[in-house]
Amino acid sequence: MDEIEWRISQEPVAYPEAVAAMEARVAAIRGRTAPELAWLLEHPPLYTAGTSAKDADLIDAAGLPVYRTGRGGQFTYHGPGQRVAYVMLDLRRRGGDVRRYVHDLEEWLIRALAKFNVAGERRRGRVGIWVRRQGGTGEDKIAAIGVRVRHWVSYHGVAVNLDPDLGHYRGIVPCGVRASEYGVTSLAELGLTVTMEELDAALRATFSDVFRAPALATG
Repeated sequence: MDEIEWRISQEPVAYPEAVAAMEARVAAIRGRTAPELAWLLEHPPLYTAGTSAKDADLIDAAGLPVYRTGRGGQFTYHGPGQRVAYVMLDLRRRGGDVRRYVHDLEEWLIRALAKFNVAGERRRGRVGIWVRRQGGTGEDKIAAIGVRVRHWVSYHGVAVNLDPDLGHYRGIVPCGVRASEYGVTSLAELGLTVTMEELDAALRATFSDVFRAPALATG
């Protein structure tokens, strides 16, 4: 059970189906009947609202489904062209530190983006990974983070904007950030031609640099 399983879904996965699968896997990881899992997928166009979401931040769903979910954070958009990575790890065997886990997710994204010469950065008080706009006129989020932990097993995870329809972000206040100098971007908008396979390869290549092998189970 010490090897992390990697799963890549080739077709978009419905959000309720993904949540049900994650919850089942969390239970199996806790029961030591299945290994930890990193699941790479896309969703059909939809909005999700985390535990801190405010109703006023849903501006216009425009017919897209809205799912209330138990992950941390506020409103975000998921859809084709965005790589979602759901990460299910046994945090008890990795130090039992949720804050460190979130920091490690950030570091993972920063290192993966660096493979494409993108300087992703953390910002105090703003969740996710940000890039500076050319000319210093502001900053844009390129990757989102929203996690949940049940019985010390993590689930939900991160989302990296490869080439999604950024227009859908106008239907929400992304992650509650209203200031005009902050927006949302993608690798494609930054002028980079990156395939989903190349992004997946970068995520896999940098994962083990950040998430070391767990401690041996005892008892």
